[in-house]
Amino acid sequence: MSRKPDHNGHTDTTSLENFLRPIVEQFGCDLEAADIAPAGRRRLLRVLVDRDGGISLDDVAEVTRAISKALDADDIMGEGAYTLEVSSPGVDRPLTLPRHWRRNRDRLVTVTLTAGDKLTGRIKSVSEEAAELDVDGTRRSVAYADVAKAKVQIEFNRAAGNDEPETPADGTVEEN
Repeated sequence: MSRKPDHNGHTDTTSLENFLRPIVEQFGCDLEAADIAPAGRRRLLRVLVDRDGGISLDDVAEVTRAISKALDADDIMGEGAYTLEVSSPGVDRPLTLPRHWRRNRDRLVTVTLTAGDKLTGRIKSVSEEAAELDVDGTRRSVAYADVAKAKVQIEFNRAAGNDEPETPADGTVEEN
């Protein structure tokens, strides 16, 4: 099977992802997506990478250099000009794979089930088949097969990694 672009200079996404995946994996990262979009007279190649524990700007720079070097040595993008953009998916990425759920353990998520129900809870544990959420103090197992849509909720008032209730500013402590 040829990886060359078609006569219009279009590269199919599957071939591109297959080309990029081993490059990204050298850095212990997962290729989350690769997309080519028109950008004026050029094309924009967006590559999203992530890994357990997150990815730093230095990591992104290293992956970008490796991808750029590999693209320069191959004709997968064809002769046309393009701009390469490598980044992490960001917090607004939908949770579609078990690794997405695992990487967001202890985060608050909103889930729409295929049956139409919606629930919001904190991810407590994750397996390859399901995630266990704390929904208003009750543990609830949610099978990925039953999820129509799931997204992390941004929490501005919660300190990162802090699962303990906050002490009020006046120093009083509430007991349950």
